[in-house]
Amino acid sequence: MTGTAEIRLASPQDAEAITEMLACLAEEMGDAREFASTPEAIRQHGFGPNALFSVMLAKGGGLSLFFPHFSTTRGQPGVYVQDLWVGPDQRGQNLGARLLSATAAHGAQSWGARYMGLTTHGHNASARRFYQGLGFVSAEDDVPMTLSGPNFLSFAGTAESEQGRADKP
Repeated sequence: MTGTAEIRLASPQDAEAITEMLACLAEEMGDAREFASTPEAIRQHGFGPNALFSVMLAKGGGLSLFFPHFSTTRGQPGVYVQDLWVGPDQRGQNLGARLLSATAAHGAQSWGARYMGLTTHGHNASARRFYQGLGFVSAEDDVPMTLSGPNFLSFAGTAESEQGRADKP
């Protein structure tokens, strides 16, 4: 793949830059009002022994935020890309593909990933064309669903109280 921008695994010192890029992505996708990530949240949840995600960074402006995934259908570990963003000045230079390739390589080497999954915004036709050009296919039978906010907290509280009852003799 062509391109000259250096790509590397992020460190805690990159939290501010990661947050700025994620804010740009949220703005571009129309999610700016809901965007709540902070450098502190990125440092807390993205680094250390219990990190929930990792980030590949491209010098000049680009990131891939990802984490391990497991498919019971495939019976294999994979890598799930939560966010991919390339700065406007870097677009059209194959940087997105290079970030995804570096992410795939990291997942394959670190936890034996054998596939990559991601989701695009429904209104982002250019992203779908980009991913399809790389060989991604949509899973027509899969419909992403989310439980969040007060509904999630209420549901989690119910699960906690049921777990507490189940743990009692």
